[in-house]
Amino acid sequence: MLWKSVPMTTTSPEREILTWELNGVACRELAQQVADDNFVPDIILGIARGGLIPAGSIAYALDCKLMISLNVEFYTGVGETLSEPVMLPSLLESSGLTDQRVLVVDDVADTGKTLKLVNDFCEEQGRVAEVRNAVLYTKPHTITSPDYTWRTTDKWIDFPWSAQGPIVEVRR
Repeated sequence: MLWKSVPMTTTSPEREILTWELNGVACRELAQQVADDNFVPDIILGIARGGLIPAGSIAYALDCKLMISLNVEFYTGVGETLSEPVMLPSLLESSGLTDQRVLVVDDVADTGKTLKLVNDFCEEQGRVAEVRNAVLYTKPHTITSPDYTWRTTDKWIDFPWSAQGPIVEVRR
Protein backbone atom coordinates (compact mmCIF):
# COMPACT_ATOMS: atom_id res chain seq x y z
CA MET A 1 0.00 0.00 0.00
CA LEU A 2 1.39 3.37 -0.96
CA TRP A 3 1.20 6.24 1.47
CA LYS A 4 -0.63 9.18 0.01
CA SER A 5 0.43 12.67 0.99
CA VAL A 6 -2.40 14.94 2.07
CA PRO A 7 -2.32 18.68 2.67
CA MET A 8 -1.23 19.51 6.21
CA THR A 9 -3.59 22.41 6.54
CA THR A 10 -6.57 23.78 4.72
CA THR A 11 -7.51 27.39 4.81
CA SER A 12 -10.82 29.03 4.26
CA PRO A 13 -12.01 32.54 4.95
CA GLU A 14 -13.93 31.34 8.02
CA ARG A 15 -11.83 28.53 9.51
CA GLU A 16 -8.37 27.30 10.25
CA ILE A 17 -8.04 23.54 9.88
CA LEU A 18 -5.46 21.71 12.00
CA THR A 19 -4.69 18.20 10.75
CA TRP A 20 -3.32 15.35 12.84
CA GLU A 21 0.00 15.66 11.01
CA LEU A 22 0.29 19.39 11.58
CA ASN A 23 -0.77 18.91 15.21
CA GLY A 24 2.35 16.81 15.73
CA VAL A 25 4.51 19.57 14.27
CA ALA A 26 2.71 22.21 16.36
CA CYS A 27 3.15 20.32 19.64
CA ARG A 28 6.87 19.72 19.02
CA GLU A 29 7.42 23.38 18.13
CA LEU A 30 5.48 24.49 21.21
CA ALA A 31 7.53 22.17 23.43
CA GLN A 32 10.69 23.57 21.84
CA GLN A 33 9.63 27.09 22.86
CA VAL A 34 9.28 25.92 26.46
CA ALA A 35 12.68 24.18 26.37
CA ASP A 36 14.35 27.17 24.72
CA ASP A 37 13.01 29.34 27.54
CA ASN A 38 14.68 26.98 30.06
CA PHE A 39 11.35 26.34 31.79
CA VAL A 40 11.35 22.81 33.18
CA PRO A 41 7.85 21.92 34.38
CA ASP A 42 7.38 19.45 37.21
CA ILE A 43 3.75 18.96 36.19
CA ILE A 44 1.91 19.38 32.92
CA LEU A 45 -1.72 20.25 33.54
CA GLY A 46 -3.92 19.58 30.51
CA ILE A 47 -7.25 21.36 30.34
CA ALA A 48 -9.87 18.80 29.34
CA ARG A 49 -10.94 18.18 26.79
CA GLY A 50 -9.18 20.16 24.07
CA GLY A 51 -5.89 20.49 25.91
CA LEU A 52 -5.39 16.80 26.67
CA ILE A 53 -3.90 15.73 23.34
CA PRO A 54 -1.46 18.66 23.12
CA ALA A 55 -0.60 18.20 26.83
CA GLY A 56 0.30 14.55 26.31
CA SER A 57 2.41 15.35 23.27
CA ILE A 58 4.21 18.18 25.05
CA ALA A 59 4.76 16.01 28.15
CA TYR A 60 6.51 13.41 26.00
CA ALA A 61 8.59 16.04 24.20
CA LEU A 62 9.70 17.62 27.49
CA ASP A 63 10.16 14.22 29.20
CA CYS A 64 7.76 15.28 31.95
CA LYS A 65 6.19 12.16 33.44
CA LEU A 66 3.73 13.84 35.79
CA MET A 67 0.61 14.88 33.93
CA ILE A 68 -2.73 15.86 35.41
CA SER A 69 -5.93 17.36 34.06
CA LEU A 70 -8.71 19.70 35.03
CA ASN A 71 -12.11 19.60 33.40
CA VAL A 72 -13.39 23.01 32.39
CA GLU A 73 -16.60 23.54 30.45
CA PHE A 74 -16.91 26.70 28.37
CA TYR A 75 -17.85 25.94 24.75
CA THR A 76 -21.33 24.60 24.15
CA GLY A 77 -21.16 24.64 20.33
CA VAL A 78 -19.44 26.33 17.42
CA GLY A 79 -18.92 29.89 18.58
CA GLU A 80 -21.24 29.33 21.55
CA THR A 81 -20.06 29.54 25.14
CA LEU A 82 -21.35 29.72 28.65
CA SER A 83 -21.14 33.23 30.12
CA GLU A 84 -18.15 32.09 32.23
CA PRO A 85 -16.13 28.87 32.22
CA VAL A 86 -17.02 26.34 34.89
CA MET A 87 -14.56 23.97 36.55
CA LEU A 88 -16.15 20.53 36.67
CA PRO A 89 -15.62 18.06 39.52
CA SER A 90 -12.06 16.83 39.55
CA LEU A 91 -9.84 14.44 41.43
CA LEU A 92 -7.00 16.97 41.43
CA GLU A 93 -5.57 17.36 44.88
CA SER A 94 -4.41 20.94 45.15
CA SER A 95 -1.78 19.85 47.68
CA GLY A 96 -0.08 18.04 44.79
CA LEU A 97 0.81 21.43 43.32
CA THR A 98 2.93 22.50 46.30
CA ASP A 99 6.32 23.88 45.21
CA GLN A 100 5.73 22.67 41.65
CA ARG A 101 6.45 24.40 38.34
CA VAL A 102 3.22 23.88 36.40
CA LEU A 103 2.78 24.14 32.64
CA VAL A 104 -0.93 24.56 31.84
CA VAL A 105 -1.70 23.35 28.30
CA ASP A 106 -4.83 24.01 26.26
CA ASP A 107 -5.74 23.96 22.60
CA VAL A 108 -6.71 27.62 22.30
CA ALA A 109 -6.71 30.87 24.27
CA ASP A 110 -9.84 32.33 22.73
CA THR A 111 -11.43 34.59 25.31
CA GLY A 112 -8.71 33.64 27.79
CA LYS A 113 -11.29 33.03 30.51
CA THR A 114 -10.50 29.32 30.83
CA LEU A 115 -6.77 29.96 31.24
CA LYS A 116 -7.52 32.69 33.76
CA LEU A 117 -9.76 30.34 35.76
CA VAL A 118 -7.09 27.61 35.85
CA ASN A 119 -4.24 30.06 36.56
CA ASP A 120 -6.25 31.56 39.43
CA PHE A 121 -6.97 28.07 40.77
CA CYS A 122 -3.26 27.19 40.73
CA GLU A 123 -2.18 30.48 42.25
CA GLU A 124 -4.88 30.34 44.95
CA GLN A 125 -3.14 27.27 46.30
CA GLY A 126 -0.44 29.72 47.41
CA ARG A 127 2.29 27.14 47.28
CA VAL A 128 2.79 26.68 43.54
CA ALA A 129 6.33 27.62 42.54
CA GLU A 130 5.38 28.92 39.09
CA VAL A 131 2.57 28.63 36.54
CA ARG A 132 3.02 29.13 32.82
CA ASN A 133 0.66 28.54 29.89
CA ALA A 134 1.14 26.93 26.49
CA VAL A 135 -1.52 26.82 23.77
CA LEU A 136 -1.61 25.81 20.15
CA TYR A 137 -3.58 28.90 19.12
CA THR A 138 -4.11 32.35 20.57
CA LYS A 139 -6.90 34.65 19.49
CA PRO A 140 -5.97 38.35 19.27
CA HIS A 141 -8.72 39.35 21.73
CA THR A 142 -7.79 36.96 24.58
CA ILE A 143 -7.69 38.44 28.09
CA THR A 144 -4.96 35.98 29.14
CA SER A 145 -1.84 36.01 27.00
CA PRO A 146 -0.16 32.61 27.14
CA ASP A 147 3.57 32.34 27.75
CA TYR A 148 3.93 30.06 24.73
CA THR A 149 1.79 29.89 21.63
CA TRP A 150 2.23 28.17 18.30
CA ARG A 151 0.04 30.41 16.13
CA THR A 152 -2.29 33.38 16.39
CA THR A 153 -5.55 33.45 14.46
CA ASP A 154 -8.89 35.18 14.54
CA LYS A 155 -10.62 32.30 12.71
CA TRP A 156 -12.64 29.46 14.14
CA ILE A 157 -10.31 26.45 14.48
CA ASP A 158 -11.22 22.91 13.49
CA PHE A 159 -9.05 20.60 15.60
CA PRO A 160 -8.62 17.02 14.37
CA TRP A 161 -10.05 15.60 17.60
CA SER A 162 -13.23 17.65 17.43
CA ALA A 163 -13.78 18.32 13.72
CA GLN A 164 -16.42 15.62 13.51
CA GLY A 165 -19.40 15.46 15.81
CA PRO A 166 -19.92 12.69 18.37
CA ILE A 167 -20.84 9.27 17.04
CA VAL A 168 -23.39 8.83 19.80
CA GLU A 169 -25.87 11.18 21.35
CA VAL A 170 -25.48 11.31 25.10
CA ARG A 171 -28.53 12.27 27.08
CA ARG A 172 -27.76 14.34 30.13
